[in-house]
Amino acid sequence: MAAVRRLVMDVLKPHDPTLLSFTERVSETESVAGATTSLIELDQEVQNVKVTLEGEDIDVSAVEETIESLGGTVHSVDQVACGDRLVTDQRTLQDG
Repeated sequence: MAAVRRLVMDVLKPHDPTLLSFTERVSETESVAGATTSLIELDQEVQNVKVTLEGEDIDVSAVEETIESLGGTVHSVDQVACGDRLVTDQRTLQDG
């Protein structure tokens, strides 16, 4: 099975922990080499965030467990990159 090198997820998280603390904790998951979290939407009780992770062989289950331990819920997996190297999306005519 090919190694997961990049994972992009839509996550709903509580305000606490802060975005900084949340990202630090997710990045400390053993198989994660780096993490970026972007705030998409803010409401009175929760934050909708985009979580982008990279690593040599990301353990998706371990990442989901970490997010859940922080009070978050994975809404969707929006992008996955697998294989020996990362491939960057290229715009096509279908993208508009």
